[in-house]
Amino acid sequence: MRLPTWVWIGAVALACVAGMVNVIGYLGFEHQAVSHLTGTTSLLGAALVARDWRIVLHLAAVVVAFCAGAAVSGVILQDERLRLGRRYGVTLALEAALLAAAVPLFLRTQIHGALLAAMACGLQNAMVTTYSGALVRTTHLSGMFTDLGLGLGHLIRGRALPVRRLSLSALIIGGFLGGGIAGAWLYGAIGYRALLVPAALTGVTGIGYTLYRHWRGARPDGAH
Repeated sequence: MRLPTWVWIGAVALACVAGMVNVIGYLGFEHQAVSHLTGTTSLLGAALVARDWRIVLHLAAVVVAFCAGAAVSGVILQDERLRLGRRYGVTLALEAALLAAAVPLFLRTQIHGALLAAMACGLQNAMVTTYSGALVRTTHLSGMFTDLGLGLGHLIRGRALPVRRLSLSALIIGGFLGGGIAGAWLYGAIGYRALLVPAALTGVTGIGYTLYRHWRGARPDGAH
């Protein structure tokens, strides 16, 4: 089944947001990622072996914050399927608020800002889940690169390519990379205040979604 246009636009925009947030968090918070938990969990294991309890506490807090964001998204949306009628605008507004609130906390105490940023990423990642069997993630790229690798393998074997899914994967990768480049440049220029840019972009995406939802709902056929 085809993905609606709003899913494509939203996925790329949110991947760009995640790329910005992650690189700002990485550059400013002890070179640790905040948009995904793979590296964080590995570092947590190493810290436990080293019995570095300060680092253990920090890393565990980031994991809990990310999971808490995902839990909040589940409470708001109450569904795993991408569907136009869902309250994504509320979730995006909350994400924008978390990112904006992270700025003064980063400036005062890095760990507290990192927790809000991780929570925002967990919220976003849980919001964008599945649509008719097509897996979509915007805060990490392992699945996207895996899809591209599988597509290359299929091409070598002469099998048909899932062009639309691979195109979406490539766009999400490009959005995340572009966000990382922009985030690194902004962080070098204005420091943690760079987080206000992805906060604004998330807010605009939420407003755009809400307007699109109302426009589609106002159509005579009421189609979604």
